[in-house]
Amino acid sequence: MTVLVSGATSQIGRYLLPRLLQAGIPVLAVSRQPQPSQPGVEWWTGDLGDALSSFQGQTWQAIVSFTSMEGWLPWLAAQDSAPAPRIIATSSMSVVTKESSAQSDEQAVVAWLRRGETGLTTQAERLGMQWTILRPTLIYGAGIDKSLTPIVARARRARLFPIPMAHGMRQPVHADDIAQAVVAALHTDATAGKVVEIGGGERLHYAEMFRRVHASMAERTLPVPLPQALLRLLAAAVPRARGPVSRLQQDLIADNGPLRALLGIHPRPFQPDAGAWVPLSRNEALARIEAAAS
Repeated sequence: MTVLVSGATSQIGRYLLPRLLQAGIPVLAVSRQPQPSQPGVEWWTGDLGDALSSFQGQTWQAIVSFTSMEGWLPWLAAQDSAPAPRIIATSSMSVVTKESSAQSDEQAVVAWLRRGETGLTTQAERLGMQWTILRPTLIYGAGIDKSLTPIVARARRARLFPIPMAHGMRQPVHADDIAQAVVAALHTDATAGKVVEIGGGERLHYAEMFRRVHASMAERTLPVPLPQALLRLLAAAVPRARGPVSRLQQDLIADNGPLRALLGIHPRPFQPDAGAWVPLSRNEALARIEAAAS
């Protein structure tokens, strides 16, 4: 049977589709934009809500969601029987790391994520579906993330690379490691009814993470250390920077113990190359997966 994937062109989706096809699993993929045809993948173009309305009465081997969990709730609430035996969705470690933030916008993100998690698990249990929620840390590896790739892009233009001199621990996780965790979760009941944290295979000081990003760039840029005093001035001058700056000294990490024990996934250390900051096509994702396996 087919696996339904929403957010199929997201960072994780770009790695998950090749891995599902390698496993001989056909895919029904939802994307807002038209996509090139691909053997083993049926593309549905449009909004998730419109897609779900058109799927009424269909069933799948599993549902995998990399989109907003709240987007599933009205449709799931309208179902009388399970559309799939299991659903696997991604949330974010921001549920934990931003929980004590004093910033109203960050508190809104936490509330939105919690509503999605609670609503999804409630509806899945009502329908008798197994559910698994993955909470990743900072994701990289497909060149379309909103965290590190924009910093690289600005550095290319300015030829300057800022390195905040902060020592909070970070644990960036490669998108393909999350894709592997999804595939593993499709083949086991071990994570049914569980929220599983997933971080990278290495914990780094914030400044060290930035140094490695800088070292990975193909272009030459001048590293510019940003001392703590300057960061505090930035937080005082720019209100929206207060939350991010306040967390620079905090440890934003995940516990990978359950991930290893339940799914056998051991995420890679943070050793990016220049390709990590370039938008990745599905063919390139497949080539990287095959190269890593050889």
